[in-house]
Amino acid sequence: MRADFNPGDPLPEWGQCPHKLLSHPARAGLLYQQNHCGVFRTDNFGQSWHDITEGLPSRFGFVAGIHPREPGTIYVLPEDEVQGTDVGGGIRYVSGARFRVFRSRDGGQEWEPLTRGLPQENAYLHVLREGMATDSLEPVGVYVGTVNGQIFYSRDEGDNWELMVENLPPINSVEVAVTV
Repeated sequence: MRADFNPGDPLPEWGQCPHKLLSHPARAGLLYQQNHCGVFRTDNFGQSWHDITEGLPSRFGFVAGIHPREPGTIYVLPEDEVQGTDVGGGIRYVSGARFRVFRSRDGGQEWEPLTRGLPQENAYLHVLREGMATDSLEPVGVYVGTVNGQIFYSRDEGDNWELMVENLPPINSVEVAVTV
C-alpha cells in the first residue's frame, strides 16, 4: 500500500495506516480500503490492490461503507488537512468544507458526490474511522456521524440526506441493525 507520508520509502512492506477495511459479503475476495493515501480495492483477497481514488477531491479519508448486495457500490467521505499541520496529528475536515459523501457504483472507476440535504458551505466537519454505516434494507440506508455530534442519514442509498440528530457528544462510531 502507498505511504506517501513516509519520505524514505513510499511503498514500505509494513507500517501503513489503514483507516477502514471492508470485505464484501456478496463476493469473496473483494475488499475495499481507505487510508492516508487513497481508496483501494482488491478482488483477490489482498494479493494485489488497485488505487481507485481518481475522481475524488482528496486522497485522505477515514470512513467507507458498502452496499450489502451490490459489490461495486462503495461510499467514502474525503477530507482535507488544514495547512501547516503535520500528517500525524493534523486538523481535518470534509474536503472544501462541503459535506459530500461520494458513491461509486462501479467499484471505484467513477465517483459521484452526494449532497442533497448535506451542508455545503462552511461545513468544517470531521468524521472518525467508524463514523459511517450502511444497513441491509431495500433501498439501503447510509448513516454518518460527526465529531460535532451530528448524525446524517439517507434512506435511499445516498441520493437524499437528512439530519437525524445534533448536539450530541462527538460520534466515534455508528452501527446499525435491522429489527423486526
